[in-house]
Amino acid sequence: MSTEFTEWLRGRSDDRLRALVSARPELITPVPAHLEGLAGRASSPSAVGRALDRLDRFTLAVVETLAVLPGPVAYRSLRAQMARALPGTADPEFQSALKETVERLRTMALIYGPDRALAPAPGVREVLDAPAGLGPPAVEAFRHHPAERLAELVQDVTGDGGATGDTGSATKETLAALLGDGEIVGRLVEEVSPQARSALNELVWGPASGRVPNARREVRAATAQSPIEQLLSRALLAATGEETVVLPREVALFLRGGRVHRDLSPFPPATEGTERDRRLADRTAAGQAFTFTRAVEELCERWSVDPPGVLRSGGLAVRDLKRTAGLLDLPEWVTGLIIEVSYAAGLIASSGTVDGDWMPTPVYDGWRVKATEDRWVVLATAWLTMDRVPGVIGERDERDRLLNALHPDLRRPAAAEVRATTLGVLASTPGVAPTLDAVRERLAWEQPRRRGGHRDQLVEFTLREAEQIGVTGLGALAAHGRALLPDSSGGAGGSAVPTCPGGGGRPVSAAHLLLPLLPEPLDHVLLQADLTAVAPGPLTGDLRRWLAMAAEVESTGGATVYRFDERSIRRALDAGQGADELLAMLERHSTTPVPQPLSYLVTDVARRHGRMRVGTASAYVRCDDPSLLDEVMADKRAIPLRLRRLAPTVIASKSSRPALVDSLRAMGYAPAAESLDGDVIVTQLDVRRTEGTSAGRSPVTFSGHEADVVAAAVRAVRAGDAAHQARRAPVAAPGGQVPRSPATATITALREAIRQGSQVWIGYLDSQGNATSRILEPARMEGGYLTAYDETRAAVHRFALHRITGIADIV
Repeated sequence: MSTEFTEWLRGRSDDRLRALVSARPELITPVPAHLEGLAGRASSPSAVGRALDRLDRFTLAVVETLAVLPGPVAYRSLRAQMARALPGTADPEFQSALKETVERLRTMALIYGPDRALAPAPGVREVLDAPAGLGPPAVEAFRHHPAERLAELVQDVTGDGGATGDTGSATKETLAALLGDGEIVGRLVEEVSPQARSALNELVWGPASGRVPNARREVRAATAQSPIEQLLSRALLAATGEETVVLPREVALFLRGGRVHRDLSPFPPATEGTERDRRLADRTAAGQAFTFTRAVEELCERWSVDPPGVLRSGGLAVRDLKRTAGLLDLPEWVTGLIIEVSYAAGLIASSGTVDGDWMPTPVYDGWRVKATEDRWVVLATAWLTMDRVPGVIGERDERDRLLNALHPDLRRPAAAEVRATTLGVLASTPGVAPTLDAVRERLAWEQPRRRGGHRDQLVEFTLREAEQIGVTGLGALAAHGRALLPDSSGGAGGSAVPTCPGGGGRPVSAAHLLLPLLPEPLDHVLLQADLTAVAPGPLTGDLRRWLAMAAEVESTGGATVYRFDERSIRRALDAGQGADELLAMLERHSTTPVPQPLSYLVTDVARRHGRMRVGTASAYVRCDDPSLLDEVMADKRAIPLRLRRLAPTVIASKSSRPALVDSLRAMGYAPAAESLDGDVIVTQLDVRRTEGTSAGRSPVTFSGHEADVVAAAVRAVRAGDAAHQARRAPVAAPGGQVPRSPATATITALREAIRQGSQVWIGYLDSQGNATSRILEPARMEGGYLTAYDETRAAVHRFALHRITGIADIV
């Protein structure tokens, strides 16, 4: 840590310090004791790395330029150097952008000093890896060369045959000084062959390193034959390993013509794409949002009845994913997305047993009674903030293991951040459906240090999934999708979130924007004589669940066709419905009279349903009609059941009750299961729930502290720094009884002291339980702790709130 940097930071105003910790909130977590601590934390590698990761390409280029150029750089020199890489930018625009960028970097304490002497903050040079694609300086590139070899290189570089007797660091410095002379480097480049110059050109703009066999060969300029030997003998390349070479920074800068960067722009690239009608895009996205929400509900309903098992390694079996995709009539990748979003929203979970199942949770029961727009917001928010990546389902990990849906290894820490930034790009171009390459290029400009194949893949997944969920429509961000984004994710030119008319600028919720675009649910169907019911549009939740129980889905599309048959009617009867209830439900929700064939089907199945009873003997069959039992006993298909007549109206079997019920139904009978008390067992379709642990909500990325917390932290740092500099003695604790007050009054008084920046007198129990008096200047209060400057100890401390006995004003 540089003393000069600490003094510069100490000389910043409170407003500048508040801006610093607002831009880099990690610097006050926890609050440092003084400004030396703040400076040390700001220049630590981890803190510098996080700050650099937030910079766009142009801002990062300013930092790289200052890191490459030697010594403090005047603003005019920086501007002239940057202008070399900006030939097509209008001068006023460039100057304004550069001035704002320099001020931003000073605010973030990544550079410091006045305009006449700008310098990168301590730790920046160390964290920057190959700034602007340049290799290390010559002193570092040749540091592992023996003294004898360095002396030979100096001789060949100078070309005068006069050996320099210096060895060690002096020889390395001498060689670096020679390579820093443009005339010498120019002469050396002219001496080598065109093939050698071509090899240099490949390394000029990065990466600056390459691989060659026997890189450490000792060769002189006079005896060099191959292009690589010509470069090695003249120190135009430095061997850094047995098979690796690097282009020294001084040589690269000469070959670049003095430019640090090839080309730059202070503005993000234009996001190319297709213009979309915003209303049409919103309606398209709303339709997909409705479809996705219904698909999640259908998934949970089906898994309520027939839940798939949990693999031993966690996750969902491939066969279960394929089966679920067939039931939902959707592609497997869409089904995987639905499953993962349902899991992230807490709607499904594992039952937690060794041979557990994936099934809905009680959270689903609360979710399904919400309005459609509110249900979609829950799902979209879960997708936006979850750290799981459904797009990699079906791929293999680095150990060649298959990645199943719901597998623990589907987590990617950067997933939520990439989704937010990707949608931020779409928000910056309203009404445009950008191409995938355009989005990647924009993100590469906004976050150049976070590029990589994995992030490019996450961007592709985000665009595909956003369209499927209904966040985007026709490739453009919908209004209700934009309302889900935080204000900070709009990118460099982020579009504002819609606001309520006459609402004082209050943002409109995503649900409010989605509501008028959703199709109106219908509460009726068209019954037909062929035992089918046609739903001409989306049905209300209750009606759709009832039809799913009493009929089979025959086809989907613009209209859904349900077919009634004996099995589906029997399923409704098993669930406790009576014939009269079924017919009344059909009459209430049909725009046409109930067809006679459907009425006959219901009454006929209901008449036969339950005449025969199955209980436990292992199982028994009871029927008031002995002739019906005679038929069963005479049926050859009943031989495997090993039936035995106990009485004219009772048959016993060694089969279990469920197996006996299924077998008799397969034979064409309609038995009903009964309990030990003789009551008919009513089976509900939604009784299977699990209390197992669900994924829950992934935490939203921390965006910063509140203004009062920042102000209090700066006050505490200032107070601690004043005490640290003055090295003043601790203030004597007040005499008399320690303050005592109710906990509520104590908390209220502490909050007021934090707001006003005033001192207070508290009573505090130490680790031995002894009450002590303290004079504090409170800074912040969170997580059950108070951070404050302790005048009685002359240091910043954290105090447990439950140990504070009371509070009083200082007289």
